[in-house]
Amino acid sequence: MKYRQSVFLIAILMAIFCAVANPPPAAAQSLDQAKAQGLVGETARGYIEPVNSNPAMQRLADQINLQRKQNYRDIARKNGTTLEAIEAIAGAKLIGRAARGEFVKGGDGRWSKK
Repeated sequence: MKYRQSVFLIAILMAIFCAVANPPPAAAQSLDQAKAQGLVGETARGYIEPVNSNPAMQRLADQINLQRKQNYRDIARKNGTTLEAIEAIAGAKLIGRAARGEFVKGGDGRWSKK
C-alpha cells in the first residue's frame, strides 16, 4: 500500500512540476499576446505558426488560420485571382506590419526576429 501511495505522490509532484516548469500559454490569451511573447509568428504565406512545438499554440494558429483562409478565398474569388496569390500578398503585408521583436518566417522557411 505504501508503494502505491508513493507512486501516486510522485505522479502528483511531477504534474505540479510540469505545470510550473512549462506554464500553459493561458497568458497568451490573444494572438497579439502570443506574438509579443514569441510563441507564434507570421509566415510568408499569410498564416501564423507556433515558433516552437506547442499544442496550445498550434490550436490557436489553426483557429486563426481557418478564418484567414476563408477571408483569403473570398478576396481571391472577388478579384478573380488565386488563393496562393492572395496568401503571398497577405504574408508580405503581415510580415511588414510585424512589431519589432516578433518572429516572422520568410519564404525560406526560417524564423527570424524582426
